[in-house]
Amino acid sequence: GKVSRMRMLRTSILALCVCWPFLLPAKDPAAPLVGPVMQLTISGAIGPATADYVERGLQKAAKRGATLVVLQLDTPGGLDSSMRKIVQAILASPVPVATHVAPSGARAASAGAYILLASHVAAMAPATNVGAATPVQIGGVPDPGGGSRPPEKEDKKDPADKKGKDKKEQPAKAAKPGMDEKALNDAIAYIRGLAQMRGRNVEWAESAVREAASISAEEAVKQNVADLIAADLPDLLKKLDGRKLSLQGREITLKTQGVQLQAYEPDWRNRLLATISDPNVAYILMLLGIYGIFFELWNPGYVIPGVIGGICLLLALYAFQVLPISF
Repeated sequence: GKVSRMRMLRTSILALCVCWPFLLPAKDPAAPLVGPVMQLTISGAIGPATADYVERGLQKAAKRGATLVVLQLDTPGGLDSSMRKIVQAILASPVPVATHVAPSGARAASAGAYILLASHVAAMAPATNVGAATPVQIGGVPDPGGGSRPPEKEDKKDPADKKGKDKKEQPAKAAKPGMDEKALNDAIAYIRGLAQMRGRNVEWAESAVREAASISAEEAVKQNVADLIAADLPDLLKKLDGRKLSLQGREITLKTQGVQLQAYEPDWRNRLLATISDPNVAYILMLLGIYGIFFELWNPGYVIPGVIGGICLLLALYAFQVLPISF
């Protein structure tokens, strides 16, 4: 009667609780769970704000469990110290980084060439170029010969005066390398190491620094400077699906088909710092800072020129990466 019905109800509830997990739809083993693809964008000159943006973007990608970071690149170059920070962040990233020189008409010149060669995947859009990675000094271009030594002055004396010296010529002393030559050799060694690490064309990498060589996207793929050509981001993700990469000593296979795309845009802080660190703006800030402080020293008591000059000078020193960023 009533007791038997209660027992049956209890038995049914217990059986439902036990069998509930087996009633759920089974997951497709052919579709593994993968993280999102995060897109970062570098457009314009590379400075301390750009390095801070890339470092924070890679950190966020690692926290979100991203499967890939796509770094869209279009730059004429920038500061060497900022470029090295970006390269170090890419090399230390637990998430693979694919640098994509895009859109069409973009370039990865100077510092951009180092970033492209350091990435796990080097991709370029049609009608883009990479190269011209010779280091230059702020305010001047190094000597084409690679050294900073002044040319030897010709002896204007009468050649007859040298007759007695011809017989006892002293061996020429080895000239010491100049600062420009040291910077050039350091840049060559650095870019060769990056190209060798990623299995790319080491000889061309050296010529990009020593001879300022620059090549198109099609030539870059032919010469093993870039890995592939992709017109846009969907085309890049389609071509990268199933590609095997070496990430921190282990081999991984990219799964980029049907993944979620997340764009990490620069916030107001990065946009403000990028504007300040623009080379043209940085020089103006430096001049305003110097003249403001000079005017304050010349006419003490005005206060405003000195305050404005000090602020401009601090911002200029940050733009040249002499001072670190701090609120």
